[in-house]
Amino acid sequence: MSAPELIRIVSRSSPMALAQVERVRAELAALHPGIRTEVVPVTTSGDRWMGDLAKLGGKGAFTKEVDAALLSGEADLAVHCVKDVPADRPLPAGTTFAAFLKRDDIRDALIHPGGLTLDELPAGTRIGTSSVRRIAQLAASHPELECVPMRGNAGRRMEKLAAGDADALLLAVSGLERIDRMDVATEVLSVETMCPPIGAGILALQCREEDTDTIDVVSGLGDPDAWREATAERMFLHVLQGHCNSPIAGYARCEPSGDLSLRARVFTPDGKTVLNAHEWAGRLDPATLGTSVAVTLLRQGARELIDSIAH
Repeated sequence: MSAPELIRIVSRSSPMALAQVERVRAELAALHPGIRTEVVPVTTSGDRWMGDLAKLGGKGAFTKEVDAALLSGEADLAVHCVKDVPADRPLPAGTTFAAFLKRDDIRDALIHPGGLTLDELPAGTRIGTSSVRRIAQLAASHPELECVPMRGNAGRRMEKLAAGDADALLLAVSGLERIDRMDVATEVLSVETMCPPIGAGILALQCREEDTDTIDVVSGLGDPDAWREATAERMFLHVLQGHCNSPIAGYARCEPSGDLSLRARVFTPDGKTVLNAHEWAGRLDPATLGTSVAVTLLRQGARELIDSIAH
């Protein structure tokens, strides 16, 4: 194999995305000191559009321009949050995941300027979030709270909170850690309180399929547990054919013994119906586990529930 001298990394231009790229660059430099990297920033339609994501075609709005730069040869490597890569359709033809990095924290954090925890928030508190997953779970567990739509990167949301557009925020712990802002977190919510999105806390490295030199180099950054967990979760979402308006949550976990489990939930948007599944695969193939958990939820009526939600 001939290692490339330069790897061009395409990324969204938000501070969070660029922080993620810096992690990849640092890990690459440690593993392959001789290889140079440069960043090719793009602004995606999802970053420009502040309205309802479903109107843009959902989560793919954050990946389309990045995929285009990769496929056209302007860049050699894309860094994605797995949770932003749609699983209900295959990756763009000609591209593949070369590695999943070691997983970060999968939990959500509450940010409340007065330092209150979720259970202490008074009725009518406005929580800024546009996540259907968070909205459904809050409706189920804390129906007295009110969710107000809020999009934009973490920094922008914190500005909106300071401006009084909401009284509190829910943000991913991994995102706050990446931009070094865990100081604002009032409470880290357990996965029982707020089940994470599929792919939470995992960064994926995507390459062109025929670019085997780059694939060989960056695959060394991959974490085997993250690969198994991401594979199970994405297969689960693929079989379920959830769309970006479906409140679906779940996470796989690799135990030190090698045993793999997957816990998943499907909600109605009002949180009144919650379908639950939790299965162990032992050392079984992760994709089989993802399929099995999806089938368990389909038996409970997940298809009808998802199809009844407009998107």
